[in-house]
Amino acid sequence: MKKQNVLVVGEGGREFAIAKKLQKSPHIKQVYCAPGNVGMASVGVIPVAIAETDFAKLIQFAKDHEVAWTFVGPEDCLVDGIVDEFEAAGLKAFGPDARAAQLEGSKDYALNFMKNYHVPTARHATYRDQTAAINGVDQFGFPVVIKENGLAGGKGVVIAKTRDEAVRTIKEMFANGQARLVIEECLTGSEYSMFVLVSNGHYRILPMAQDHKRAFDGDEGPNTGGMGAYSPLPQLSSAVFQRMVDEVVKPTVDGLVAGGYHYHGILYIGLILTDEGPKVIEYNVRLGDPETQVILPRLKTDLFELVDAAINDRPLPEVTESTDACFGVVLASKGYPTKPVHGQKLGVFPAAANIAIDYANVTGTANELVGAGGRLLMVIGEDLSLQKAHDQVYDYLARLDEPECFYRHDIGAKAGL
Repeated sequence: MKKQNVLVVGEGGREFAIAKKLQKSPHIKQVYCAPGNVGMASVGVIPVAIAETDFAKLIQFAKDHEVAWTFVGPEDCLVDGIVDEFEAAGLKAFGPDARAAQLEGSKDYALNFMKNYHVPTARHATYRDQTAAINGVDQFGFPVVIKENGLAGGKGVVIAKTRDEAVRTIKEMFANGQARLVIEECLTGSEYSMFVLVSNGHYRILPMAQDHKRAFDGDEGPNTGGMGAYSPLPQLSSAVFQRMVDEVVKPTVDGLVAGGYHYHGILYIGLILTDEGPKVIEYNVRLGDPETQVILPRLKTDLFELVDAAINDRPLPEVTESTDACFGVVLASKGYPTKPVHGQKLGVFPAAANIAIDYANVTGTANELVGAGGRLLMVIGEDLSLQKAHDQVYDYLARLDEPECFYRHDIGAKAGL
């Protein structure tokens, strides 16, 4: 196979990790990322100044640069039909089409899919009317989970502890323009992130990870896009993992086939291990951020070969993963996620053994980085054990002087770290 050019769509830490992993493949000539970020030059990836929403320019770029295929990172593009547009132009894009992307684009749609194909999830109801939602909330008990129906960047979920908080949340969500809300019973148990590479009924499971959604230590504060992650999961037994495959993954993939879905892409399954067994919290139709940054370094199988086989309907290579551990902590702008500081000058991030920096929301130049709000970057450690990787990351973060930023100090606590 001659060396290929590929294009990654997106600009955050997830796309940084995807592009970096692809760039290491011996099959790759060049990885482009649109729009990318200024930090990507540090790993040999070329940022391209095209907005991820400008499908026409992305298509033209892919044609002009003989791109073998395009890996789509963000959910918004997938829901808006970027894969459909690329395929209409005779190009290959890795990700679900717009119909299949509704599994993330609409919570109600996803829950109906789970019901139809017998995938275990929480007891739930969808409401289009504020009064009906308030009248219906009591049937779920408290705390109760209230979700915006549409895309919310991982932040459109409130766990209301009391009826007053639930009513206030319902009113606020409808006032903010939500046409539908989903209310669910609050499931309890450990949460896990599973990423499944799907190719028309065939699948491979990538290394497992655990994400940390709350902004502050002790799982306090508002939900964020994710403040840190680690892989592997020492607390997850092989028997429980097999239950997840048998009771969740298989019926989900079978449902995609039975429903006639066009799916060549990644399916994220957010799982919670309840007393009754594993249940699905949500589907996403792409890799997650920050889990991507810790699972891809552990993936020994060539990512290019995996995606290339999936997108061309060839047999999927087996997935093998490293025995090493990977641990990552997000450095975020002060005030994130509600009112993040923008424009702070970031110091130099010195090279250190077994430490990588995956850049996300940064601008400026490679030598003078400036924060662009939200999650700025992730400090990632790889080592023989999770404890060693954990210690290296936190030692590195402790040496930084970034007063306009913050990070969580307890990532990995549920693994006993």
